[in-house]
Amino acid sequence: MSQRSARVERNTLETQITVAVNLDGTGQCKLDTGVPFLEHMLDQVARHGLIDIEIVAKGDLHIDAHHTVEDIGITLGQALAKAWGDKKGLRRYGHAYVPLDEALSRVVLDLSGRPGLEMGVTFTRSMIGGFDVDLFSEFFHGLVNHAMITLHIDNLKGNNAHHQAETIFKAFGRALRVAVERDERMSGVTPSTKGVL
Repeated sequence: MSQRSARVERNTLETQITVAVNLDGTGQCKLDTGVPFLEHMLDQVARHGLIDIEIVAKGDLHIDAHHTVEDIGITLGQALAKAWGDKKGLRRYGHAYVPLDEALSRVVLDLSGRPGLEMGVTFTRSMIGGFDVDLFSEFFHGLVNHAMITLHIDNLKGNNAHHQAETIFKAFGRALRVAVERDERMSGVTPSTKGVL
């Protein structure tokens, strides 16, 4: 795989997960996780981030989706961090606002090397189909802690939980796309005034 691609495997007592990413992709997404609504959201990240994502996950879904969703976040975070490497020449910061009908979300992120998640989201209901909305926080915590990024997610408006979630994931994809873009003026430079993030 090229420098901007990575594959990571994670095996625990609860889950077996393989994730591959290509930061210079075309938005292709191949998913087999057993969690359909999460797959719908990850497809938004790929398409709006122009990042190719492949995920195969086997988890203890007979109990619930918690371990599978969290561990997909962890493994995706590891794959992203491996793909962008030392981050030299990257923009580092990204942000996006995305609307969907009545819903509007803002995502701001920093490839900081310091994990931090702030989620200002109050979903209008606790379940979207069979998906527990509490698991979104678990997914993003896992991703942030292993990608080592700072991530602020705010749902500014929305009265439809599906729309709220979709705007969050679309905005995350678009913000990530900006942050991992190469900046020719920063070629060979780690994007920080002190030489480290």
